[in-house]
Amino acid sequence: MSKRQFGLIGKNIGYSFSKKYFNEKFASGHLEDCIYDNFDIQSIEAFPQLITDNPQLKGLNVTIPYKEAVIPYLDQLSDKAAKVGAVNVIRFTKKGNLKGYNSDYYGFMNSLEPLLQPHHQKALILGTGGAAKAVAFALKQLGILYTFVSREEKEGVIDYERINATTFDNYHIIINCTPLGTSPNTEAFPPIPFEFFTHKHIAFDLIYNPEETLFLKKAKQQGAITKNGYEMLVLQAEKAWKIWNK
Repeated sequence: MSKRQFGLIGKNIGYSFSKKYFNEKFASGHLEDCIYDNFDIQSIEAFPQLITDNPQLKGLNVTIPYKEAVIPYLDQLSDKAAKVGAVNVIRFTKKGNLKGYNSDYYGFMNSLEPLLQPHHQKALILGTGGAAKAVAFALKQLGILYTFVSREEKEGVIDYERINATTFDNYHIIINCTPLGTSPNTEAFPPIPFEFFTHKHIAFDLIYNPEETLFLKKAKQQGAITKNGYEMLVLQAEKAWKIWNK
């Protein structure tokens, strides 16, 4: 029986959710012909060789730091991936082309939506990478205005120094799209004034390991509704599976 191979490309991805999730899915679904591997590459330049070396590949997930860098290596993008400007799913088409998709936005949107109340009109996105771009696209779909926050102020982005009580009065959703707080560096957290969180705020962290980051813990102490990235990951993974099996 020839194997259908899937996998994750990223850097330092031993912690990965995807490999365990998909191999358990394959085992429970009796999909003996499917296997999922991690492909830890030190630079995106190694991507073409990876494809050559693994002729059984049918689909890939993409994680930090390659969600944007992989785009020039693909033959085509879905409309949504092109609008997001980041790819986290690659499908190998019947013609042998590589097509990029984004299922992160779908996972985030469907994970956030049940928490929303009428006053949740504006969001702060902490970070500006590929995941942050997917979050921004999802917020746009939900009709929520957003502002990016980064260490350096640039066009369309404010820096952390600008965040104060007035910011929290105007923005009731705060989303951490940075890796700050990911295991093993669990003592880290974004430099925001947590004392201004209230019960009207949602604190959403894309990190799922640990289950409760310091970002979430500090926000919860002020009464905020909190959610981690686990459900988002499951939703985006199931969406990826559908994309690969088109």
